[in-house]
Amino acid sequence: VDFYRKLKKDLQQELTEASLPGAALSVVAAIVMLGLIFAEFNSYLTVGTESKVIMDHFDSSTDDTLQVNFNMTFPHLKCDYASVDATNFMGTHDAGLSARVSKIRLDKDGRQINKFEERTKPLNHATEEKHDGPATSLVLTSDLFESAHHRHDIMIVNFYAPWCHWCQKLEPVWEKSTKQLADKFPGDERLALGKVDCTAKASEALCIKNRIDAFPTILVFRKDDTGSSLHESYHGERSVPAITGWAEHFVAQLKNDAPKTRMVDADKDGNVDSHHGVGCMVSGLLHVQRAPGMLVMQAVSEGHDFNWETMDVSHTVNHLSFGPFLSESAWTVLPPHIAAAVGTLDDHKFSSDQHIPTTHEHYVKVVRHEVTPPARWRADPVISYGYVAHSNNIQKVGEVPTLRLNYDILPIVVQFSEKKQAFYHFITNLCAIIGGVFTVAGIVASMVDKGIASLKKKQELGKLG
Repeated sequence: VDFYRKLKKDLQQELTEASLPGAALSVVAAIVMLGLIFAEFNSYLTVGTESKVIMDHFDSSTDDTLQVNFNMTFPHLKCDYASVDATNFMGTHDAGLSARVSKIRLDKDGRQINKFEERTKPLNHATEEKHDGPATSLVLTSDLFESAHHRHDIMIVNFYAPWCHWCQKLEPVWEKSTKQLADKFPGDERLALGKVDCTAKASEALCIKNRIDAFPTILVFRKDDTGSSLHESYHGERSVPAITGWAEHFVAQLKNDAPKTRMVDADKDGNVDSHHGVGCMVSGLLHVQRAPGMLVMQAVSEGHDFNWETMDVSHTVNHLSFGPFLSESAWTVLPPHIAAAVGTLDDHKFSSDQHIPTTHEHYVKVVRHEVTPPARWRADPVISYGYVAHSNNIQKVGEVPTLRLNYDILPIVVQFSEKKQAFYHFITNLCAIIGGVFTVAGIVASMVDKGIASLKKKQELGKLG
């Protein structure tokens, strides 16, 4: 049996003949065939990806938590107040395991000042102090402030609200401190202590200008201040010895007996008593349960009452990701759309409307990705966590301004792997291209030959008119 029987050479000239249409079709067929072969070869060399979704069956004994990495900047929330809490859908607080959170103070231009360190021992504010004499601290309003400001080299001002519990406790301490400083430096007009009632109409604009959102707030004003000057705030112990000792440090600065710095540690306990930080960069790493939960960031203080109407939690999400940090080699393995999903919210800014309590909510759906690189790369599979996010602002009177990051870790895994055409598919497609083009071209050539023959016959018979 021979599938490829051939014509005898002496019969080829008698049984076949060349034609102009056949030659033209042969050229066209060859061009089409070469084009299709090139396209098929390029498709064979191209490496694609395929994906599939499976349930995430993690080992509950070793893999029941997920790492959350975050870095956020709050330009108007002081590190002394910034708090980070984690809860899960069952209402369990402090659900963050092995929490590592750090805070860096920022000035009003967003520049880093220093790292915020939690106090090793709590502040013992005086709560039973009494002052029997007359009030001698300066009573300041918006109209009187500037003249007093530039009359004294150093003016320390207590911004308070009469309804504030801590302000009420500070009042006798403040007046007693004023008297003791006046007795110690009689006739010295270079240092003065004053107070501003932020609930009074005459002082409201002054408190707004200085962004007073916590009571009491103690600020330092210097005679040579300009509109862009930084005012340090006092965060030390609110007692007569502590406040007078801290204030005396500024007198020493005026006498050039102490360095003129805006960060003062008067009692030299390792914690600054005053600084000029107005913002905070909060970063950290939390291990949370693989269940719907929430990260909450807001102002919390055991020694202040807050004015929620002016509290501003505007922020920039510098970085937010889930899972272990990826190595440089792992980033090269991830497809671009998967790499972009790892930090969807990175470098996004969220602003609050001034004087309107604003809560920012971010809703995040987290999905695990497993990317298997081609075998020739000799690289291990990469596991990453991507997410999609939706953000919303809640503006409501009485609402505590808060940043809430709601996350939901979906129990699925999206697997990505290399998809490459098999060699036998490539050969099969080549055969199909060659045979198909050759056959189609033969059919077209036969139809053209028959059409030409039919026209010639009609012409001979005179039927073409």
